[in-house]
Amino acid sequence: MGAEGFDADNDHVDVERDGAVGRVTMNRPAASNAVDELMAGGLRDAVIELTESDDDVRCVVLTGTDGWFSTGADLTTLAGDETDGRRLRALASRIHAAVKHMATAPKPVIAGVNGTAAGAGFGLAMAADLVVVSADASFEFAYPRLGLSGDAGITYRLPELVGHRRAREIALLDEPIDAERAVEMGLATEAVSSASFENRVDDLASELASGPTRALGATKRLIENSHGRSFEEHLQAETDTIARLAGTDDYERGYDAFFEDHEPEFRGE
Repeated sequence: MGAEGFDADNDHVDVERDGAVGRVTMNRPAASNAVDELMAGGLRDAVIELTESDDDVRCVVLTGTDGWFSTGADLTTLAGDETDGRRLRALASRIHAAVKHMATAPKPVIAGVNGTAAGAGFGLAMAADLVVVSADASFEFAYPRLGLSGDAGITYRLPELVGHRRAREIALLDEPIDAERAVEMGLATEAVSSASFENRVDDLASELASGPTRALGATKRLIENSHGRSFEEHLQAETDTIARLAGTDDYERGYDAFFEDHEPEFRGE
């Protein structure tokens, strides 16, 4: 069913809930899931709704339809001249809101990359916590062929994930990266066969959705903010966070389960 607050008339983005898992699907297969302003706005609204406003959702999955993740901006909506500055600014601002909330969400986010992820599609995938790729999927920076620089957070994430030297190689040479290579480079968590892809994504989402959501979200924030602090500042943040989490119901459940030798039943509280 559609997420509350999400525009149900946005036929470029599908939103579903399955228990504690929220699923956002880019749905423009005839356009290779290229992102126009309608899709970008839909992604922004859906991601914010599921990651920030819906407490029943404890894990979010972002994927695409019909063998496409997303090939980035829809070039057919552009004019190819200086007037596109305004259009690109509007498009980027919507995509960047989605990327920001994925990366900083207080719950896990999985990118299920079921096909080509290029340009902004690459950036969207890299904003997730776990990136599961189908064996026939690929990544591509793609911007240089248009004479443009990167967006969707990709020039921030690449150095963080693969190091500055490799990031420059990916961006400047702009060569496609297949699924196996993406895992080797640290761009993806794992690659699975096309036949197993959906089940693997669902299994991971169910596992994360049954975890201690507040602790997972806090751990995400610590990792996300680690490079912006001194070591001493980060140690203090760790101290404050772990002490605060001791006041959660899930901590009590985990503590009791540890000593009673059974698996805890976390509720995300």
